[in-house]
Amino acid sequence: MLRSSFFARSLHEVAPDLIGVTLLVEGVGGRIVEVEAYDQEDPASHGFRGRTARNAAMFGPPGHAYVYRSYGVHWCLNLVCGAEGVPEAALVRALEPTAGIAAQRRRRGVADLRALCSGPGKLCQALGITREQDGRPLDRPPFRLEPRAEAPEIVTAPRIGITRAAELSWRYLEAGSRYVSRGPR
Repeated sequence: MLRSSFFARSLHEVAPDLIGVTLLVEGVGGRIVEVEAYDQEDPASHGFRGRTARNAAMFGPPGHAYVYRSYGVHWCLNLVCGAEGVPEAALVRALEPTAGIAAQRRRRGVADLRALCSGPGKLCQALGITREQDGRPLDRPPFRLEPRAEAPEIVTAPRIGITRAAELSWRYLEAGSRYVSRGPR
């Protein structure tokens, strides 16, 4: 199981190392196939303008969850990295479902395996992630992160759905995965 020390490194080291890691929430989840990096110097980052009640977990210790609501509709899960007090996090964008698939299908209301977790809002719905998990440690229930068995081929691409610093290739994807939210351009 991954411990907080795994996350206590530069976000730009941790983010690609997350590809292939298995993320489980109460036994439901799969292999991470896509993440986006957001650091303290990034104008697209929630932590860029300072600490607020909404983003407080992002300023907390590494190895914790930062969960927020996007556009008032979808929950999004970020894994806090770096050093405490420095807002750095990796947004988990997509999983290849491998565990608790029946629960994921029930929560999402879709049968297509690819459609279950191919986007940050979809994966949070499939895994039952809400604001309740915000600030929780990633090395204790309900979370479990298992190291990858082998390093997959990783490609980078610009991030999706942002207007500031959108040109940065800080989106990490498992090459050739059909489970990513959107392939590299």
